[in-house]
Amino acid sequence: MLEYSIPVTFRHRAFFTRDAFCADNGTLIDAIDSDNLCEKRILCLVEESVALDHPYLTAQAGVLLDNIAKEATVVTLPGGELAKNSMQLVDEVHQLVDRHHIDRHSFIVCVGGGAFLDAVGFGAATAHRGIRLIRMPSTTLAQCDSGVGVKNGINLFGKKNFNGSFAVPWAVINDFSLLATQPADTRHIGLVEALKVGLIKDAAFVEFIASHVDELNAFEPETVEHVIKESARLHMEHIATGGDPFENGSSRPLDFGHWAAHKLEQMTNFEFSHAEAVAVGLTLDVLYSARVGLLDEAVAQRIIQLVRDLNYPTHHPAMLDRSATSGELTVLAGLTEFREHLGGQLTVCMLTAIGQGIDVHEIDHALMDECIHELNAELIPA
Repeated sequence: MLEYSIPVTFRHRAFFTRDAFCADNGTLIDAIDSDNLCEKRILCLVEESVALDHPYLTAQAGVLLDNIAKEATVVTLPGGELAKNSMQLVDEVHQLVDRHHIDRHSFIVCVGGGAFLDAVGFGAATAHRGIRLIRMPSTTLAQCDSGVGVKNGINLFGKKNFNGSFAVPWAVINDFSLLATQPADTRHIGLVEALKVGLIKDAAFVEFIASHVDELNAFEPETVEHVIKESARLHMEHIATGGDPFENGSSRPLDFGHWAAHKLEQMTNFEFSHAEAVAVGLTLDVLYSARVGLLDEAVAQRIIQLVRDLNYPTHHPAMLDRSATSGELTVLAGLTEFREHLGGQLTVCMLTAIGQGIDVHEIDHALMDECIHELNAELIPA
């Protein structure tokens, strides 16, 4: 037998700026951080909706990249959660890599929402077994969480992120100017991932969110940007120092509230957004944490009220759907699917206090059913 240890160190970086493609903004060059940049090729992939919302972005990107690279190509592609439901976008990335002679020393710059970053990231990670990827998340949700993570993937067999890989991006650029064109009635809900990570990691951060509800609901830039930076820091810190960046174990604290969220997205054919589903999922697990005796009831109710004060949903009618054969709530099948996706024994993060998560390995289905009905009580006929 031969056995060797292979130590590998990754550098995980996030930059925060505005108007990253402006000629006088050096953030992208700093992020690329490569010698002989003038000899490199850069493929810039922009989600179509972002290009429409920012009419000058693709032209600006083309000019800037042409000035710094050997060859630069800017392409717009369709995005949204539906783009994750097949291999089509991944295949398009592979075709563009081949057509434009992008190699492992080239760069792909990806500008878009979380679903777009996931699918393009999967394409980048699998072409030539990995091309240097610079992410530029364009939504609050992605800037808070998935955009600064180390995962990519697509949905398959009706299951969230069934196909994908782990790949640390070369760099992440959170460009706050991209957030301004999000729909006013939904843009702040992406901050739900900030609340999530605060609930399991940082009580002081949750207190900051609670004391700035009005500013967050109004999407006040200074407050929003602070929350995004702190959320990114907490997510990246866990990935870098939590001991399991590529999730070889079973613990997934950053997936607090996600077992139900992923199933709810699937049950609604992804019409209920990931952010909305996470809000419902974390509310459910907060209530369950209290009812199972892990979390003080008053603390749980305070958290649930904070979710409501932020105008996030806490329930959805699909949560009440039942299996025609077993009679069990359909959403509870999400626990089995969550375990299969993670591998190993069922491990679900619950709360013992604000800022303190705990892994549990068994869920009382009857009690969870009661919690779901309590949250959805207004939808049930008297």
